Amino acid sequence: MNELVVKQTRLTLVQGDITRQATDAIVNAANSGLMGGGGVDGAIHRAGGPAILEECRQIVARQGRLPAGQAVITTGGNLPAKYVIHTVGPVWHGGTRGEAALLTDAYRNSLKLATEKNLTSISFPSISTGAYGYPVTAAAEVALHTVVSFLQENPASLQQVVFVLFDAATFNAYAAVLEQIAARTSREDAP
Repeated sequence: MNELVVKQTRLTLVQGDITRQATDAIVNAANSGLMGGGGVDGAIHRAGGPAILEECRQIVARQGRLPAGQAVITTGGNLPAKYVIHTVGPVWHGGTRGEAALLTDAYRNSLKLATEKNLTSISFPSISTGAYGYPVTAAAEVALHTVVSFLQENPASLQQVVFVLFDAATFNAYAAVLEQIAARTSREDAP
């Protein structure tokens, strides 16, 4: 399964390159210094150009490093997306150091920023599953449950939430979790 409608919002999974998404905002799985790096973070900074890095420098100068679970917003620079929401996911330490709560916060705070800006669409990568080592299926469960519950609980401007997953294994893990959520949702909605 690669799509679910939650209230009026379409939640979609695609395999591809997040830097090519034309949603209002894309989410960057950033490091706390916001200076670009490897993986999706480096790709977004390279594709978006120097305007993103300049705004990130200003944010860090103003408030310091971004803690895990928090989110900030910058221009999209040269990207098709108008904005980049930078969030820091947790480094995986075996699941015993509050990683799930921090990952939940990263998604929830990104969604809050998007709705505060009245954005209608947002694209997420699989946060923390690259260099930070979060197991993909566990991350997919946190990500999708957090997004679905946020959409159910908040009257949001969002009409579309897209998870842009870089490879087939990650896409398949997210699709399996989304299928479980859809099955549970349809059972709860049944008379």
